[in-house]
Amino acid sequence: MSITLPGPTLGVVGGGQLGRMLAEAASPLGVDVVVLDPTPACPASGVARDQIVAGFDDPDGIHALAERVDALTFEIELADPEVLAAASEEHDVPVHPDPGTLETIQDKLVQTEALSDAGIPVPEFAAVATAEGLERVVEEFDGVMLKARRGGYDGRGNVPVHEPSEAADALAAVGGDAMAERFVDFEREIAVMGLKGADGATRTYPVTETIHREEILRESVAPARASDEAIARAEAVAEDVLEFLDGRGVYGIELFETHEGDVLVNEIAPRPHNSGHWTIEGTRTSQFENHVRAVLGWPLGPTDLVAPAVTANVLGDTEETRPATLRGVEAVLDAPEADLHWYGKEDARPLRKMGHLTLTDETVDAEATARAALLSRARELRDGLTFRET
Repeated sequence: MSITLPGPTLGVVGGGQLGRMLAEAASPLGVDVVVLDPTPACPASGVARDQIVAGFDDPDGIHALAERVDALTFEIELADPEVLAAASEEHDVPVHPDPGTLETIQDKLVQTEALSDAGIPVPEFAAVATAEGLERVVEEFDGVMLKARRGGYDGRGNVPVHEPSEAADALAAVGGDAMAERFVDFEREIAVMGLKGADGATRTYPVTETIHREEILRESVAPARASDEAIARAEAVAEDVLEFLDGRGVYGIELFETHEGDVLVNEIAPRPHNSGHWTIEGTRTSQFENHVRAVLGWPLGPTDLVAPAVTANVLGDTEETRPATLRGVEAVLDAPEADLHWYGKEDARPLRKMGHLTLTDETVDAEATARAALLSRARELRDGLTFRET
């Protein structure tokens, strides 16, 4: 392959914070980005070359995007795989990851069944479509996490069900057809950002510890504070997942580490993931740059750790929607170990992801206590930020 600059144009379905960071990573490579998003002046529009205002599954919009670019990708699972495949064929534009992979991922039951059939470890699960069926599964599993088969993210579409009497309300809350998973008694939640390149080669970023509250990712710690054995198992499972999936790019692989030392796949995102935001400062080549490289068929960059890193998400802390004005920023800017990322969203809503900050420290050693101190500092700085009027 002969690569020249200026480079090709990349089309991205989705213009949220992930699209914004993809455009930020593409620009130094000489790659222009055009995004498609239904929200005018979406977060990515301030960085990308242009935006097409259209729905994620709008055939006319996606075909218009394909006409203008040299390659297609997506940063949200709401993209329509059939429309992407048709646009790819009609305009002779590659799309990665493969639309078939997206179709599998979009349905959590189909995704979990496919992983299980491939011999990849997952929690015990069952399909449920009626309250009576859910009641039986709750009794059998002694409580479940009920998941909407489609559309749920950041904890939306997930409902814990502890008693059979809660079944009807829980099923109504997720909209009917669902998947029930036995509760996993986990030691910690971890994630691996996996990467597939043009030559079929795979790479993984260091295993990351992810810390959730109310089903929303609050902080990540890299490397994870897990045993060497658990790290090795997570890497092996991630490699199996990458072998199973089709298409180039970054995959966010969310995992449970159990108290017994097993590693189970929770969910997979066929795109860069919040769990890997730390790679911008913590590795030589971020997940976003490597996603651009992979989709374009370019050589991949190294995924090695350059410094231990902790990321803390900045969430909307208001009780109602209001124009987004973040206060307390000067304390983060004064911290030499901190980097602040603003997502460019116009409105702050309760628990909406509005940005993140990452702390890195090359002097932090392998001891978990040192990373705990870095995490504490990240929380301190993050908790000093607010969208409330002071």
